[in-house]
Amino acid sequence: MGQDEPASVSSALPRLIGEAIDAAGGWIGFDRFMALALYAPGLGYYANDSCKFGSLPSSGSDFVTAPELSPLFARALGVQVAQALDAAGASHVVEFGAGSGALAAGLLDAPGTRIERYTIVDVSGALRERQRERLAAHAARVTWADAWPEAIEGVVIGNEVLDAMPVQLLHFDGTRWLERGVVVAGDGFAWSDRSTELRPPWDGPFVPGTVIEIHPQAEAFVATLAGQMRRGAAFFVDYGFPQAEYYHPQRSGGTLMCHRAHVADTDPLVDVGQKDITAHVNFSGIALAGQDAGLDVIGYTSQARFLMNCGIAGLLDAADLRSRIDAQKLVTEHEMGELFKVIGFARGVDFDPIGFVAGDRTHTL
Repeated sequence: MGQDEPASVSSALPRLIGEAIDAAGGWIGFDRFMALALYAPGLGYYANDSCKFGSLPSSGSDFVTAPELSPLFARALGVQVAQALDAAGASHVVEFGAGSGALAAGLLDAPGTRIERYTIVDVSGALRERQRERLAAHAARVTWADAWPEAIEGVVIGNEVLDAMPVQLLHFDGTRWLERGVVVAGDGFAWSDRSTELRPPWDGPFVPGTVIEIHPQAEAFVATLAGQMRRGAAFFVDYGFPQAEYYHPQRSGGTLMCHRAHVADTDPLVDVGQKDITAHVNFSGIALAGQDAGLDVIGYTSQARFLMNCGIAGLLDAADLRSRIDAQKLVTEHEMGELFKVIGFARGVDFDPIGFVAGDRTHTL
């Protein structure tokens, strides 16, 4: 939600969450709070009509994603998508959480595209309208859906979609694990811990005071993908770590982060609905969820290595100086190149995915 969002909207969401807390007996888990803060119809961060995606705060945006940063991201990813479509003998792409529509536009515009049908699954009506405007030239090939296609034969993609799925918070007090939730406190919200049988998927060690995330919704999402995919591949790009790094003792504060006007903060209980809330991805958990549900894990590597494998170096050589500067952020280690990872899944196809041909890190999961 932008800085100029009407007060009636910015106050309605906290009121809605407060009512949900009261209805639940005075406490809700953080996953429920996060779901409402981000997705409550018409009010949540991703459900309201504020500007979210842009390269500079002056645009009224809160953060930039790779497709908005440079069209070369979609061009390079398109090489992998085309290869996977060929392997599946398909022409259908399904994108989850399409944001501004920049990635869809780039893939549909790519030279030699094999995409005859492009389905966007997005819960945000406001974002759908922006996507329709951006993709008007491809209207004949693009459709929108509220839920999973009944059966998928083709390629599924998701850029920064797993990090926006609600997480549960666990707090280790030195002797036991507690689930961290939210209560009403005056005119706002406060943290409150409760006893739980939940445990992290990693044995530790954990230092007293540790607060970490677990990701049942993201893992369930991947398991559902396995149930829907008949033949094809899926690629997810997001920031995160393998499990051993994710739950390292030095990361005792977890990875929960908020973004507003291109500034990050760690307090999701204030300015609710006016900023993004995310958590880094535990890629080991995502890989296991897919594998246990019947998918093949076909690769895992850094965004930089994936894009290099897909030919972004040649695209950079042919680009002008401004485009090179923007695109370099996709691959440099201190920008997106190392923090962001790509994981691939497949079912019913046999091919060597070009994006993981060198630098595959599946063994680290």
